[in-house]
Amino acid sequence: MFAWPAYNTLVVLAGASLLGMAGGLVGSFAVLRRRSLLGDALAHAALPGLCLAFLLVGRRSLPAMQAGALATGVLGVIVIALLRRATRVKEDAAIGIVLSVAFGAGVVLLRYIQNETTEGSKAGLDAYLFGKTAGMIAADVVFIAAVAALCAAAVLILFKELKLVAFDSAFAHVQGWPTLSLDLLLLGLIAVSVVISLPAVGVVLTAALLILPGAAARFWTSRLDRLLVVAMLFGLLTGAIGTLISAQVAGLPAGPLIVLVGAALFLISALAGPRRGAVARWIALTLQRRQLAKQRLLIALYEASDLAKTQGLLPGAQVITAGALAVSEAMPIAKARRDVRAGQRAGLLDRAGAWTERGASQALAAVRAQRICRQALRDYPELMVSRFDLDYSAAVADLPRELLETIELKLRREGAWPDNPRSGMTAGTSP
Repeated sequence: MFAWPAYNTLVVLAGASLLGMAGGLVGSFAVLRRRSLLGDALAHAALPGLCLAFLLVGRRSLPAMQAGALATGVLGVIVIALLRRATRVKEDAAIGIVLSVAFGAGVVLLRYIQNETTEGSKAGLDAYLFGKTAGMIAADVVFIAAVAALCAAAVLILFKELKLVAFDSAFAHVQGWPTLSLDLLLLGLIAVSVVISLPAVGVVLTAALLILPGAAARFWTSRLDRLLVVAMLFGLLTGAIGTLISAQVAGLPAGPLIVLVGAALFLISALAGPRRGAVARWIALTLQRRQLAKQRLLIALYEASDLAKTQGLLPGAQVITAGALAVSEAMPIAKARRDVRAGQRAGLLDRAGAWTERGASQALAAVRAQRICRQALRDYPELMVSRFDLDYSAAVADLPRELLETIELKLRREGAWPDNPRSGMTAGTSP
């Protein structure tokens, strides 16, 4: 049965929630800037700094150890940048080198401290590997809140600049924006977020807290301001839910649970997100396929009706038979019968095979859109390359009005402008 959290749990809950919000805010820019793995490298490179600071100070001092972690973390990122520029090593390989070497050095230093030093405060130092969220105190929460407020203020003040650099840094550089300074600022925010997260979720799991909320938020919106809000909300939920589960189920560590909750939110977003979620994409693709199938059916039925009119085969009501459709589209008679029945089920044709008013209107629009697109593709190929879509109606809707009028006039002069299939007129004639 659910029990109201104790004071210590509330402290941890507040701290973990603030860490999640700060990670979601800063991590969103890291994800957009394709710098997510830098957070992982920085976290692993921070471990030697923690150990060196402990050896220099002689005791476990959180401010000193976080300063050491920040120093070696930034040093690791600088080494990555130097490897990229001064050698032929690619960025992913440089990150892997620094990450593995720094983590190995950190583990060796941890073992040295455990075996060779006599300070009692060395106990629990290895908790920085996977974090020890339950060890958070009120002073830590105040410190985390101050750092989170500092990150939020920096993002709020420089929102426009960070937005431009995140989406098009080359354009920002050409326009004279200080892209290097903004990149360094973003790196600094990532470094600070990583360092304050180390005591809670540890070196190994910090990158997940930084990446998961921002990556999950991208499935819900395409606007940056909304994305940041959603990412902060996901970060808050990640920290809060993971902490509450750990408090309710004895023996389950909070740090790994926080990451698992973040992974669950990411999975839900990847499936159900309205923008890029798998379900939303499947629905959009299904609707598009149905729209294209209906468009093809309308055009095929119109061409069969038009052929029958011009040859004088079907006067009057313009009944479309499977035979006329098979001749017009050069398709097997069995498929032609299925298409005629599909048109009748969709309300495009009546039971006798004649056009309904709605079917004639939709067929006329579809054929006109098709002929406009084909003519525009012939006359203005450079314009249609970026606009042409399998959906003729969508492509036409994107063309300038003056261009549409020019193409329509040309089609009318050539006798290729389609008329209402119920009118009994041949293609190209004027009412």
